[in-house]
Amino acid sequence: MRKPEHLLFLLLGAALAGCSLAPAYQVPAVPVAAAYQDTGPWQPAQPSDQLPRDRWWQLYHDDVLDHLQQRLLASNADLAAALAHYRQAQAFNLQARSSLFPQVSANVNGQRDRQSDTKPLRGATSPTEYNSFTAGAEVDYELDLWGRVRNTVEAGRDDTLAAAADLASAQLSLQAQLADSYVQLRGIDQQLALLQQSIDAFSKALQLTRDLHAGGIVSGLDVARAQTQLSSAKSQWSQALAQRALLQDAIAVLVGDSADQFTLAAQTATINLPQVPGSVPSVLLQRRPDIAAAERRVAAANARIGVARAAYFPSLTLSAQGGFQSAAYAGLLAAPNHFWAIGPSLFEAIFDGGRRKAGVEAAKAATDEAGARYRGVVLNAFAQVEDNLAQLDHVGVALTDQKDAADAAQHSVDLAMDRYKQGAVGYLDVVQAQTAALDAQRSLLDLDTQQLRASVQLIRALGGGWSVERLAHAGESASTRER
Repeated sequence: MRKPEHLLFLLLGAALAGCSLAPAYQVPAVPVAAAYQDTGPWQPAQPSDQLPRDRWWQLYHDDVLDHLQQRLLASNADLAAALAHYRQAQAFNLQARSSLFPQVSANVNGQRDRQSDTKPLRGATSPTEYNSFTAGAEVDYELDLWGRVRNTVEAGRDDTLAAAADLASAQLSLQAQLADSYVQLRGIDQQLALLQQSIDAFSKALQLTRDLHAGGIVSGLDVARAQTQLSSAKSQWSQALAQRALLQDAIAVLVGDSADQFTLAAQTATINLPQVPGSVPSVLLQRRPDIAAAERRVAAANARIGVARAAYFPSLTLSAQGGFQSAAYAGLLAAPNHFWAIGPSLFEAIFDGGRRKAGVEAAKAATDEAGARYRGVVLNAFAQVEDNLAQLDHVGVALTDQKDAADAAQHSVDLAMDRYKQGAVGYLDVVQAQTAALDAQRSLLDLDTQQLRASVQLIRALGGGWSVERLAHAGESASTRER
């Protein structure tokens, strides 16, 4: 039966083992509005009406985009690097966690030794040369009296969760970049189709003016104007083709392919604008992986304050070692050759020139820095959502007006061409009408692409289909591996 003082000692040790010198963690406060200012036609989503948890790009109902996104997930180099960084964070966390357990080591040693003839206090009967054979083991365990090890492990776990959120953020960013580039490329395909139609129309108009000029009905000035109009359209077509090549090469890199071997066939089908479920600003804190990563880094920095403070207090290590030692290999494991040692060791720094104090101050400053970065990430996230909501709202209104302008401009072209054929107006009127119509139609396509791009960026700003719940799953998976 244990003596009362032994029980008291064990209870005191258990109480100290539960001690932590890290400050109580609180998420940095950030001003959060009740609603976004620009909502346009989007209403706050209900709990069951959120973005798809995976494959949010399928909202655009484009099979080519879906195929490209699958290739990105499988082959993108930046995503592979982010995954490797996450695995490093997991490994570092396991390294930190190993300090929670006793460290066991074993050694086997056989050697031939020679003593110095002038060794101080050497015994008269001590041999000059001798053999030494040792087989033993040692167990060391640091009692975590001040929470240094636990806070180190907690900081490592938070770093791992931040890396998991970084991976999700990198994936979302690359997916949005791919969707944005794809939307732009399809917009240019529509521009190219429009320009090709204009080139065909301008070619016919040029032939008409040449025929009229040959008949002495119009002057050579009309022919020159028609030729200028046609050449200008061809130049715009070539410029659009160059932009398309750049976007195609960018998509090739994103999907992990060589640009000189990657092609996307032209496609002019309209991409429908999806209805993106909205949400209140407070939900954004749970839906953005970059916000979650920044918050976990604040928690990790807070835990490291406890690690720095623990350096002020002594560390207590329990050690035990034992084994067999003999001058002869034969019979090494015999009972008389047995040795052992057991006991605690206490270490405390008396003077360090302010090193520990500086360590605590550095940890506090790192926590303040992480908190400021977290607030900056959150405020930027709110601004990004507001920006893209405004874009969707105002560009949608502009699209309606631009469609009316394009219809009116096309009607002007028809009227001007009819009157020109009748000789009522000069070709300058036709050129002006055609230029205005082409510009109006291209502006309409540009606005349509802008709106689609704004929807992609809004989905990205809302966190895609990600949720902070995934970090909990990541933490559970890590804990399972550790066990």
